Amino acid sequence: MTVKPLILAFDTSAAHCAAALLRGHDIVSQRLEPMARGQAERLMPLLEEVLAEGGASYGDLQAIGVGIGPGNFTGIRISVSAARGLALGLDLPAIGVSSLDAQAFGQTGTVISSLDARRDHLYLQIADGAPGLYTPDSLPPLPQDDRPICIGHMADDIAGRCGGIVASPRYATAEAIARVAASRLGQPDLPAPAPLYLREADAAPSHDTPPALLDA
Repeated sequence: MTVKPLILAFDTSAAHCAAALLRGHDIVSQRLEPMARGQAERLMPLLEEVLAEGGASYGDLQAIGVGIGPGNFTGIRISVSAARGLALGLDLPAIGVSSLDAQAFGQTGTVISSLDARRDHLYLQIADGAPGLYTPDSLPPLPQDDRPICIGHMADDIAGRCGGIVASPRYATAEAIARVAASRLGQPDLPAPAPLYLREADAAPSHDTPPALLDA
């Protein structure tokens, strides 16, 4: 009897705490809790709840999948740190999955995946190319000859520029991360998950307390 890999995946790169448990090709448990703050405190209890709902424990896992961004700097650090810690403690592979790859997973043909980067910017990736940070007026050259599938932020506008087709993500965030991780499980030399930062200002952590101002 073939053992179906059990993968726990989670993401806190946006204003949510999301987790999913994938056994083989089937999602056996998943949660998505919207939250702007508190992911650091909520993540581990949420993972335990998702495991319990799926009738599993940490010892049953074959791999960890984690969202690496792009997105909120603090949120990315929370989930990536948790994934690396769990992988080390459980002696399991941890597989990092970008939000753009997760959003595009399950589609066929050329996919243009985009996310709101705020401040009049968007993160965008074309097919398997490198993701980048752009403004609506400085997008990279878009494919024009194969009706690409456009998913995510400004999908209607992007599709209008390249004759594309607007579509919705096929899977919820954590489920998509789990399925991408499953597709990569067993590949040699998988790198440890690392945050994917595309905005320069997000490349350094913010201070919890601002520095004191000295009187002139």
